[in-house]
Amino acid sequence: MIKLIRILGWGLMISFIGSLPLGTLNVMAMQIGIYETIQKALLFSLGSLLVEMIYVRISLIGINWINKQKKLMDIMQWITFGIVVLLAIASFYAAMQTASGQSAASNNPLAKYSMNRFLLGIFMCAINPVQIPFWFGWSTLLFSKKILEPVSKQYNYYIVGIGLGTLAGNCIFIFGGKWLVSRIANSQQYLNWVIGGIFAVTALITLWKILKKKKPNLSSQ
Repeated sequence: MIKLIRILGWGLMISFIGSLPLGTLNVMAMQIGIYETIQKALLFSLGSLLVEMIYVRISLIGINWINKQKKLMDIMQWITFGIVVLLAIASFYAAMQTASGQSAASNNPLAKYSMNRFLLGIFMCAINPVQIPFWFGWSTLLFSKKILEPVSKQYNYYIVGIGLGTLAGNCIFIFGGKWLVSRIANSQQYLNWVIGGIFAVTALITLWKILKKKKPNLSSQ
């Protein structure tokens, strides 16, 4: 039992730390918490972590098959790029509208996405293939250190730990963003500029990764 708790702890720690850098999912969760409700933000997070847990489970048993689906991965990356660009534009637009004196709530950058927030979390996480190599790398390390073994029960505890870690990391953004908005005057305007910048940088990085993959290898063999 101690070993299973240890495995759960490893999954929780890796997932929590991995959720702290600014990214599309945690920033969207923060936006939903600010403009809508904490409950909807938590639903979004639950949807995204559900898919993350499924991806980890698949990566543990079928990473070789996943790595062969290069065309599917490319399509998912292009979809992610398009959505992040739209989110960046919407955030910049909301910041400009707020600066002109309009209500911040009426300029919710996510208002156009009328999808249920739980389903939106599932969708946004499902098209984000970067999690697959991230978790494959960490899982491989844990296997090599004999911390994780190919046992179904260990997998279950590992995945539960991952879900708890992702939720804890997202909660920092959700509740932290809400607290920041309540403390700083005009904070929603500033946050929209910052969030728009984050999405813009994320889009550029995604585009760079896509184009880098397509670049022919001219090095001598």
